[in-house]
Amino acid sequence: MERDDTGGAGRLDAWIYAVPDFPQAGILFRDITPLLADPEAFRTSIELMAEAAPDADVVVGIESRGFIFAAPIAVSIGAGFVPIRKLGRLPRPTERAVYDLEYGTNTVEIHRDAIAPGARVLLVDDVLATGGTLAAAVDLIRRLGGEIAAIAVLIELEALGGRERLSGHTIVSVLSY
Repeated sequence: MERDDTGGAGRLDAWIYAVPDFPQAGILFRDITPLLADPEAFRTSIELMAEAAPDADVVVGIESRGFIFAAPIAVSIGAGFVPIRKLGRLPRPTERAVYDLEYGTNTVEIHRDAIAPGARVLLVDDVLATGGTLAAAVDLIRRLGGEIAAIAVLIELEALGGRERLSGHTIVSVLSY
């Protein structure tokens, strides 16, 4: 895959499949698995997301699909990788953040010693929708003394307004719908 004049993003759009009524009626799901299966499309998406903060000290990925992008981005820019996981999946002392879902709440955690104070962090996830998960991750990173260099996502669902919830941060979305 060659980069085109849109920085490669225009061609990546062809690898995202719109699946109506999944996981429930009325939802238009954006399936990223075809992009992941194509080595050139996957590599291009990693490169474009890494451009958000190539000088970051650490790349933080949110479970689970954020891991798919965050780990190779960390390797590509020479930074460490830190996971933010769902409740109960990290073995050592953690910081927790609770955030709202459409029908309830969820909790994410990070190891208390995962980020050095003052570290520049590139926060990565697959999709920015309402911004709840990313806002919880920002809260955790700040509690540990990290500085958000940028937030990078493969897809932004603009109509859901997540960007507003993260105002004040540099947000790079490779594709927007």
